[in-house]
Amino acid sequence: MDHRDLLSGFVRLHILHHAAEGELYGQWMIEELARHGYRLSPGTLYPLLHGLEKKGYLVSRTEREGRTARKYYRATPLGRKAIKLATGKAKELFGEIVPDQRHAKTMKKS
Repeated sequence: MDHRDLLSGFVRLHILHHAAEGELYGQWMIEELARHGYRLSPGTLYPLLHGLEKKGYLVSRTEREGRTARKYYRATPLGRKAIKLATGKAKELFGEIVPDQRHAKTMKKS
């Protein structure tokens, strides 16, 4: 089982994080996600990007170079607000699911 439905939220947050840092394009995002163990095809990534854009988290622009066109995405103010909120929630969750090493050592000594 690959847990795609569960991990898709992490992928969306990863996209939004990078889009808040600066512009990104699809192939770069596929490669970036692969560095983190996510294997996405263009047929999976582009619907995610379009969905985030449709919901107002991303905005895109198309740049043409000769016959080639590349679509660049960046976070909107709503997207920046959402990633800030999600970052706080992720830190809270991380604190619960990853044991505090200091606390674990204290518990072992007792």
